[in-house]
Amino acid sequence: MSRKYFGTDGIRGRVGQHPITPEFCLRLAWAVGKVFSRHGDCHILIGKDTRISGYMLESVLESGLASAGANVSLLTVMPTPAIAYLTRTLGADAGIVISASHNAYFDNGIKFFDGDGNKLGDDIEREIEAQLEREMVCVDSDRLGRATRIDDAPGRYIEFCKATVSRGFRLHGLKVVLDCANGATYHVAPRVFEELGADIEVIGGSPNGVNINDGCGSMHPDYIAEKVAAVGADVGIAFDGDGDRVIMVDGQGEVVDGDQLLYIIAKHRAATGKLQGGIVGTVMTNFGLERALIEARIPFARAQVGDRYVLEMLKRKAWEVGGESSGHIICLDLTTTGDAIVAALQVLIAVVESGHSLHELKKGMTKLPQVMVNVVVDRPGDVAQLAGVTQAVLAQTKLLEGRGRVLVRPSGTEPVIRVMVEGEDEAEVTAIAEELAEVVKREATA
Repeated sequence: MSRKYFGTDGIRGRVGQHPITPEFCLRLAWAVGKVFSRHGDCHILIGKDTRISGYMLESVLESGLASAGANVSLLTVMPTPAIAYLTRTLGADAGIVISASHNAYFDNGIKFFDGDGNKLGDDIEREIEAQLEREMVCVDSDRLGRATRIDDAPGRYIEFCKATVSRGFRLHGLKVVLDCANGATYHVAPRVFEELGADIEVIGGSPNGVNINDGCGSMHPDYIAEKVAAVGADVGIAFDGDGDRVIMVDGQGEVVDGDQLLYIIAKHRAATGKLQGGIVGTVMTNFGLERALIEARIPFARAQVGDRYVLEMLKRKAWEVGGESSGHIICLDLTTTGDAIVAALQVLIAVVESGHSLHELKKGMTKLPQVMVNVVVDRPGDVAQLAGVTQAVLAQTKLLEGRGRVLVRPSGTEPVIRVMVEGEDEAEVTAIAEELAEVVKREATA
């Protein structure tokens, strides 16, 4: 049975359009409550980012869960990884995140964690979808779920983040710019870095419900790069709207992406004897990272795009560190999911303990030119399989054989096909990417 609603990261879409409507989300929460309460009483946490629609969806999710007999704890605005952490440490049966991550405010989504702080397995998602097909029936009044608020959730998460560095570790002498994307990290990230001794300046820290990810955050690193240069900071740290992605900027104002951050973490852990196994990237990971890790004799493996697939491979190989170019970095020895604050601290550990700047640490990896073109289409999964598209991809792959890579794939979170071309000649890969994008557009409308 294939999944009808769940993508690679929960359920996501435009607010007011199916499935992100109050009616559907009410039924979804009821279905979730029925699945998790099938063995008796259950407790489910709900958190959200700063989108204005989060308050509406929080209310209907609370109602749906209670109608199925599930008890609910509301966490208010919290980063996605914080909800994973709190679900596990508070002994809840599941956690729900209301967020569309790096998307604009008019999108929203529903993401889930199980009681161990891991994303739901395919079997549970299919069970929830099967429950959605049944008639929604409220439990008797004496079995309705109860709702409470956990007021100290931010403080709990802040202390967790600080505990991921060694006792006595301090950021004294470092001037840090934080871009919180007007999102879920706005009230916790500044406290973490300030309490660890950094001299901080915050941008993107005034959410109003509609400015999340708007020209700021990890999707718009030029904004923080300008600020770093303007104030003479040592480093800039940009989060996405829900706090599971991080992109950094060095003291020269140069962007340091997820692949480079993985390299820095891997090299420092290897040098200090703390690297367990190797590093997991994805099919989108820049080949420059693979070459640099091979040179450093650090094993490397590629998973499908999506942090759930990176996580699966890490567990299969019994490795601890992996991530994506977008800055979604997982450190399994510290937490169960991608955590932007934790990942940024791991990079700063390398900076402080090595005595080298972020700019110096990234020099060991040389990125190959990589061009990405997003093509908006209906039914991207079907379009990617069209004969005209696959034939064009095979032809360009053969042309670049030994010198680069071509990848054309449907997005798991947006109605687009992503065309990625990588190679040593930037002009050549740009031309190939644009040509393949035109093929996709033509085949999609044929």
